[in-house]
Amino acid sequence: MIKKLDTLIIRSFIGPFFATFLISLFVLIMQFFWLYIDDLIGKGLDAVTIFQLIGYVAASAVPLALPLALLLSSIMTFGNLGESFELVAIKSAGIPLLRFMQPLLIVSFFIGGIAFLFANNIIPVANLKLNGLKYDIIVAKPAFDIKEGIFYDKLEGYIIKIGKKEKNDSIIHNVIIYEKNYGLQDQFMIAENGVMRVTPDKRFLEFKLQNGWNYQENGNRYSTNTEFIRMGFKDYKKEFDLRSFKLNRTEDSLFKYNPQMYSVRQLNRAIDSLGNVHKDFYKRSNRELKTFFIFIRYADSTWPQVNQARLKNARSFDSIIPDSLKSVVSDACISQINVAKTTADIISREYVAKMDMLKKHRIEWHRKFTLSGACIVLFMIGAPLGSIIRKGGLGTPLIFAIIFFVLFHLLNTFGEKFARQGIISELAGMWLSTAVLIPVGIFLTTKAMRDSQMFNKEFYFRLFKSIHTFLSKLRFLKSST
Repeated sequence: MIKKLDTLIIRSFIGPFFATFLISLFVLIMQFFWLYIDDLIGKGLDAVTIFQLIGYVAASAVPLALPLALLLSSIMTFGNLGESFELVAIKSAGIPLLRFMQPLLIVSFFIGGIAFLFANNIIPVANLKLNGLKYDIIVAKPAFDIKEGIFYDKLEGYIIKIGKKEKNDSIIHNVIIYEKNYGLQDQFMIAENGVMRVTPDKRFLEFKLQNGWNYQENGNRYSTNTEFIRMGFKDYKKEFDLRSFKLNRTEDSLFKYNPQMYSVRQLNRAIDSLGNVHKDFYKRSNRELKTFFIFIRYADSTWPQVNQARLKNARSFDSIIPDSLKSVVSDACISQINVAKTTADIISREYVAKMDMLKKHRIEWHRKFTLSGACIVLFMIGAPLGSIIRKGGLGTPLIFAIIFFVLFHLLNTFGEKFARQGIISELAGMWLSTAVLIPVGIFLTTKAMRDSQMFNKEFYFRLFKSIHTFLSKLRFLKSST
């Protein structure tokens, strides 16, 4: 049954949570755009493409924004209650800290469930769409823009220079168009003025030139023995294809084999199919390498028993082989060993690649749950921390939230890196941050239940003052004796 106290705490929590969640989401979206700003600027992206990109980035950032928002809002909620002395009134009524943390703990479990649903169902689709759109934007050419007095070489096969442009950017003067044919001949055109415009369907760039000359060389493109032709014109129309400047959308299926695009069920299937890597490669190595070592066939035969005396008295391997066959046997052995080594290297590289793929799938499987667990762990840190510092607003809570979230993010990053490198297991690597922060949460909860003064500056002022007084008395006693 929900009591008035639970309603009070939940109402105090909802406002800061949604505010901090939107702020966290905005910061994470901006982080993405700061990272790829060089690939986005100058591509002439339309509003629909930009909003699609923002939507995909926002959806993929939700599981990371939820723990940060939960940490910051829990510090703010309990800090506000402590600053207004409501915590003191609640504790004086005999209600322990864990009791009035209970409703928000249930809410944090609910938010953790939402984070898991996002990570399992929405994030794979968002990552698939985001990777495809990001790839198309990165490989797209910069937007068409010819500036005055600069050679423009983004059009396939042409270099264009415009001496001057009018304010409307359509009337142009002193135009030079050079055609790149990768031969020894020159093909270029100059004009005094003209009009430049893009066709309504944006497929072609159209130049209507006036009072100019067209210079051409005819003949073998790799020969200097050509005839030079100069033709004057009063009006000339030149069109350039702009299809290469359009944003061409790649099929999403090209990126679907990345483990980040899988749900838990798909990851379970993939891990199960990759789980027999050791056994499969052992059988393959035994089958493929065995053909290069013929002597293995005779291990169970009677040949070793029949020739036991001869082998026992032999001082070296060369003494068994006749002199006429030593070079042949040596060359055959070296050849077999080289082929066997090459085959073993191929099998080894494929084994390493399979193991890396298995690690990536296991890491992604654990990632689906670690961010949900982070919501609960960071709440267990934020709630007692807010009741200890007893400060609301965005000042002090934001500082502590950043400190603990950076610690969580660093531990998470280091753990994932160690897991990828095989230093620790995937389980230990992906849950490293949770394992480290749980004792911190328990410690802060214990301190909060005992009304600790560890973040109260007056406590440290009184402590240092008493130490100073004690040292002064000790100094006085020494001087008097």
